[in-house]
Amino acid sequence: MFTLLHTESSKGWGGQENRILKESVGVKRLGARVIILCQPGSSLATRAAEAGIEVRSCRMRKNYDLPAVRFILRLIKTEGIEVISTHSGRDSFLAGLAGRLSWRKPRVVRTRHIALPITSKISYKILPHMVVTTSEYVRQYLIREGVRPDRVAAVPSGIDVGIFNPDKVESDIREKLNIPTGSPLVGMIAILRNKKGHRTLLDCIPAVLKEKPDTLFLIVGNGPQEKNINKKIEAMGLTEKIVMLGLRHDIPQILKAIDLCVLPTLEESLPQALLQAMAMGKPVIGTKVGGVGEAVKDGVNGYLIEPDNPRALADAIIDILQDNEKAIRMGLEGRRIVEREFTVDCMSKRMFELYGSLCKKVTR
Repeated sequence: MFTLLHTESSKGWGGQENRILKESVGVKRLGARVIILCQPGSSLATRAAEAGIEVRSCRMRKNYDLPAVRFILRLIKTEGIEVISTHSGRDSFLAGLAGRLSWRKPRVVRTRHIALPITSKISYKILPHMVVTTSEYVRQYLIREGVRPDRVAAVPSGIDVGIFNPDKVESDIREKLNIPTGSPLVGMIAILRNKKGHRTLLDCIPAVLKEKPDTLFLIVGNGPQEKNINKKIEAMGLTEKIVMLGLRHDIPQILKAIDLCVLPTLEESLPQALLQAMAMGKPVIGTKVGGVGEAVKDGVNGYLIEPDNPRALADAIIDILQDNEKAIRMGLEGRRIVEREFTVDCMSKRMFELYGSLCKKVTR
């Protein structure tokens, strides 16, 4: 039994915050006491409390926020914190500094969730005792940046295979959207940012429609590129072929309805959207960037294509849509890959063991 403090300075909700919550619930179930420190009014604070996780709030205004450091120091002392797990840049500096200053000497773990260049090496090389990445690709990047190999571990974010289970999920998405039963349906689930590759998808659609004219496309998510994407759809005359669904909370039902999930991303650590689609037994198409290839095995559970290549994406989509037996086979293999390597239980167990080993506790 050990006491773990997660810190997160972001107020929003995304894949990073979702991992913190899933990991917290899993590690708590394995026997640890877990506390999450958030900014007041954050989405994570609300959801964590609903999930039965202890929550503390503290304003973290900037990297050098002395009142925040003092608050964390008191929390370490009063709650007997033995491990601190930090996540965003600001809280990683504040909590890492507090951990290093505390007489209790808690072990500090810094998690790197994204595949972007680091901006502060102190948060990776000096403050933490261990760095965790969500993919081997990011682990190797940090090693090249000077982090000792024995101080950085890759622990992929896990998928809840109970929620993302094709045998349990029912979907009426096609009926609600008036999509004919026989029409192929291709989905892309991602925040609407340039780096996610929505333009690559749009540019490939005319070639797909030339071969499979009844194909329809779902784009799920919101973000800063929403207006630009809508303008491009209209300019290309594709408004009848693409449904923009916006931000949704029924992703398992959407995945149940589609035939194929694509993510032509330009940079990625580990694509949660593709892992969720794999868990739902769907073939997937990703790009040869970042850690995508750690989940998508080319020709096995889908295809890996070169980024920013609409022709290659169109060919891959057409190939899968024209061979139903291949699509089913790829989907089944994707589910097996997730069950073997990318579940919430697997992630939680690995993190529990890592935290336990750091604070020299007996793990199970």
